[in-house]
Amino acid sequence: MYLNPIVKKDVKVQSRSMKICWGVFAYELILALVYFLAMSVIQNTRMYSTENIYSYIVWLYPVLAVTQLVILGMVVPVRTASSISGEKERQTFDIMMTTSMSPFSIILGKVMTAIVQSMFYVVASMPIMALPFIIGGMSWAYLFLFLGIAVLVALFSASIGIFCSSVCKKSISAVILSYVFYLVFFLGTAVPPLVYSAILSNMRYNLLSVPQIYVSIEANFYLSLLFNPAVYLVEFFSRVMAGESVVNTLATINGGTKNMGPINLVATGNRWMILSTILFVGVSLLFLWLASKLINPIKGRKKRGGHR
Repeated sequence: MYLNPIVKKDVKVQSRSMKICWGVFAYELILALVYFLAMSVIQNTRMYSTENIYSYIVWLYPVLAVTQLVILGMVVPVRTASSISGEKERQTFDIMMTTSMSPFSIILGKVMTAIVQSMFYVVASMPIMALPFIIGGMSWAYLFLFLGIAVLVALFSASIGIFCSSVCKKSISAVILSYVFYLVFFLGTAVPPLVYSAILSNMRYNLLSVPQIYVSIEANFYLSLLFNPAVYLVEFFSRVMAGESVVNTLATINGGTKNMGPINLVATGNRWMILSTILFVGVSLLFLWLASKLINPIKGRKKRGGHR
């Protein structure tokens, strides 16, 4: 079985270091603190309710899951943001590029290393994550769905970090640029619906009446939220815990009708989650491909040779 040499080397080296032990300790400590805080809230809620306390244990699932996904989303870009730029700072980048590995294999190896390390932390948290399933009676299928989303978050975050690492020469610059991309996906994708809603509000204030077609178009601006990781997670946990679709509710409130266009088709059933997952994977692969092109040393030679 072929194993990427970069993954094999990095995992072997880091597994021999105490850093990963302290990393797991810090990770578990954060989860333990969140767990005790959540249990304290559950105990206080139970005092004002006649329901059995075990019915509240299921809420540990979204609390612990979101905590882990936030940690992964914050840490993974930092790891990959120093992958290529760190090689340049240590002046080992040129040596790495003289190997028989293709640029895409190098990029993929760096990203896979970050994903493997991330999943090591996630798997280490399984005893805590199992509580809502053992005591709360949740379906074990949701645990595997969480593992899949954790892999997706790690892939998406790592692809952003490796792309920024390929663009920047300094690791600190790559880290900052990674979080700038985060702002674009988390906040930038929410701008189109907010701007259009503001325009409609201004039209209602001045005209008192807005044509129905403009109201129907408003809901379609929520399609930009397909690229929003926060909306993706809110939609997932809303479906798991409440059986409701937040996106469908937003579309309905903002002029949703059966004739309102693409948003009605996308927000039906599980199509939003499926399409959003495909888009996140596609964006991640695009970042990986762009990063491989940026570090390709033959690219510039081909261009110069073509002008002769």
